[in-house]
Amino acid sequence: PSWCARDAARSMSWAFEHERCASNRCGLALNLRCDNPKVNFPELIQTVLIYALPVLFAITLHEAAHGYAARYFGDNTAWMMGRVTLNPWPHVDLMGTVAMPLLLYFATSGAFLFGYAKPVPVRIDRLNNPKRDMVWVAFAGPLSNFVQALVWGATLYTLIALGVEERFFIEMCQAGVRVNVVLFVFNLFPLPPLDGGRVLTGLLPWRASITFSRIEPYGFYIVMALIVFKIIDTLWMLPLMHVSYEVLDILLTPFQSLSSH
Repeated sequence: PSWCARDAARSMSWAFEHERCASNRCGLALNLRCDNPKVNFPELIQTVLIYALPVLFAITLHEAAHGYAARYFGDNTAWMMGRVTLNPWPHVDLMGTVAMPLLLYFATSGAFLFGYAKPVPVRIDRLNNPKRDMVWVAFAGPLSNFVQALVWGATLYTLIALGVEERFFIEMCQAGVRVNVVLFVFNLFPLPPLDGGRVLTGLLPWRASITFSRIEPYGFYIVMALIVFKIIDTLWMLPLMHVSYEVLDILLTPFQSLSSH
């Protein structure tokens, strides 16, 4: 297969310097194909296997983080419904998490992938301070993805330091960084029902907050239009992914030193 960088096992900078090969879409919305215009079926299967675990963790921990934050701030709805769990099954929507991504992936030879998990139920009125606490509940999901990107990056450097050269594990770690950075940035886009939209709703003054929240019924369609016309890619995804990679690079400096010896 043709991969974005074959020397990635030597340095985490592969992920940081080649963000344009990573997907600029998410819901899960990911472009996994990079630069290879002719992808055969075995390569698609291989890519699916490499991304399966990172994507599964990314979705599960993202949704569980919302539920945990809601419980911490006073609403135990998600907890009582079994959504604060590392078991991925309660978070899976058969259409949005399984059928749609697989159909799009094989239909487009990996060029485009979109999907979604079951939303975590949150009773805003049960939060201790609804307007303020909803900001933290919404932000908890993307934050969990940033932390996961950090963990996958640290794991990659550790494998390199230990002399592990197995391609599957190296590329799985790369995929873990990429998937979680995409999820982190995309979900922070300031338009409801995305997490960033809910954060902005909580930060705005009451009157402006109420007006802005009325966009939510149309938010999904607006986001899809921005994706189709690549507006969100240029103005949001690429710049913020670049910043995210730079921050990760700084945070992972101790592990870079470890792997260089």
